Amino acid sequence: MTLPPGMPPLGALSAFALVAETGSLTAAARALNVTQPAISRRLRELEAMLGVALVQRGANSLRLTEAGTRYAASLSEAFGMIRRATSALARARGPFRVRAYTTWARHWLIPRLPRFQALHPELTIEVVASIAPVDFGREAVDAAIRSGPGDTPPAPGAIRLQAITVAPFAARGAKGDSLLGGRARPDDWARWHAATGRPAPSAPPLLFESTTLAIQAAIEGLGSVICPPEFVEADLRARRLRALPGGAVAMSEHYWLLLPPGPVLPEARAFADWLLAETRA
Repeated sequence: MTLPPGMPPLGALSAFALVAETGSLTAAARALNVTQPAISRRLRELEAMLGVALVQRGANSLRLTEAGTRYAASLSEAFGMIRRATSALARARGPFRVRAYTTWARHWLIPRLPRFQALHPELTIEVVASIAPVDFGREAVDAAIRSGPGDTPPAPGAIRLQAITVAPFAARGAKGDSLLGGRARPDDWARWHAATGRPAPSAPPLLFESTTLAIQAAIEGLGSVICPPEFVEADLRARRLRALPGGAVAMSEHYWLLLPPGPVLPEARAFADWLLAETRA
């Protein structure tokens, strides 16, 4: 699309607006899913086009000039109008679609969604379950939850959520001799035994299509299941399951929130901010 004469590139404008809002090149880069040098380059291109210095750069600091402050205020109003128009369009096109693992969605996300709806009644969340990698270019998905190493984002701009820990559980009165688990995390029992120093059993665990099914099998007395403790909070309160000796073990992995490349839409930002607040709580 050809921009009107005198109109700076939108990428440069959004970069400057985010720098002005956050006061940080790093925060602006994270919000736009680009690198910090890319933000710096956009700022310099914008200043060169306008012929005005918008920021003053120090050794370890950055602040707006007087002209930059005035320009940022006008851009904030303009981008606010764009965000409101985009949100209205998003509501018209349908729900905000989130791709997530079945068990995480069933036991963690969905029980908390009423709190999100209370904060954002204008948005509707649709949860799609899958363990396959997400392809935002081909799928009608607005956000995705993936697991990965805690220090290595699974994609540029990924937002780290909660750490993954696992612990064993079994039905009250059941021996729990058979080991149960989900196919998405087949090594959790072996890693748990190694971390706790307990001898590994001779028989491999029985793996179900999802950890949700493995949890239900444990409730029915078919064995002991390994899973994050937050997945069975309701079952522990209802005394359908009991915690087994050994406790929880960190798996050196985290859940991550992935958003489509490019500027973050208002509804995606609202969902990301809410998720972060929930995981930190």
